[in-house]
Amino acid sequence: MRASVIQAGSVAFDTPASLARLAAFAATAAGEGAQFAVFPEAFIGGYPKGADFGARVGSRSDEGRDWFRRYYDSAIALPGPELDAMCTVAREAALALAVGVIEKDLGTLYCTAVFIDRAGRFCGKHRKLMPTAMERLIWGFGDGSTMPVIDMGLGKTGAAICWENYMPLYRTWLYGQGIALYCAPTVDDRPQWQHTMRHIAYEGRCFVLSACQYATRRDYPADYPAYPGSEPDTALIKGGSVIVSPFGEVLAGPLLEREGVLTADLDLGEIARGKFDLDVTGHYARPDVFSLRVDATAKPAVAVQHDGEPPSADVPPPNGDICVNI
Repeated sequence: MRASVIQAGSVAFDTPASLARLAAFAATAAGEGAQFAVFPEAFIGGYPKGADFGARVGSRSDEGRDWFRRYYDSAIALPGPELDAMCTVAREAALALAVGVIEKDLGTLYCTAVFIDRAGRFCGKHRKLMPTAMERLIWGFGDGSTMPVIDMGLGKTGAAICWENYMPLYRTWLYGQGIALYCAPTVDDRPQWQHTMRHIAYEGRCFVLSACQYATRRDYPADYPAYPGSEPDTALIKGGSVIVSPFGEVLAGPLLEREGVLTADLDLGEIARGKFDLDVTGHYARPDVFSLRVDATAKPAVAVQHDGEPPSADVPPPNGDICVNI
């Protein structure tokens, strides 16, 4: 199969414009023959690089609350019209998508990855389990009910968003589900990220597709409190997207200091060749010594209970007869 990773920034606080960018980059990837494309973390909804939202220990400013309201207004509900628009893009391009979005649910925002198959069907979502540092101010925590590994007809697919890739137990969960296409949407442009992506591919014997934003000051509103500079071409997020094979070999990238599309041919047979001598949740595991307990149930603040039955969250099943939530 052929897959692409998209390196581009959102149009911050302008979701319709970001959706238009998504459609344009999807068309580019499809034109290069890709069947699957991965977009960066927070591509729809935006990553507020450098913003503090007026928060100090013990106080929040009115100006910061106003910025959060603007950020909340640019987030999307799932399902919703923005998801419908992404599904239309996927269907018209015959291109499966993994897209980083900012999801709103009641009053809380989540950093989420959505999965859409080539027929334009929404197959599932993953909410980031652990926002990093100041991200915890603006994003809620995902739970075990949104950790899918999905068969979209291309190979079992899942996502670890940004620094979730430094959570070894979450990686173990993904490996244990037989992940083949390991998506790593991110905004981490540090050089160390490249070592992480190669390590994960080699450890998990899977293809790693990491899409990072490339965002400049001009991608943010004029009144945005810019960091680290105010010149229009100042790069706030510098990229570093990459595609890596199950043997840790770089197939495309890393792409730095500009936006673009990386495309590579993926021979899924390489996964079996790699697992011949290393299957970390199979023959190379020691379940008699180590085990991982995973709670994959939803943890809603308000649960529904009927006629003495145990309370449960209303979690819809994956949509479509090809998408299979493992």
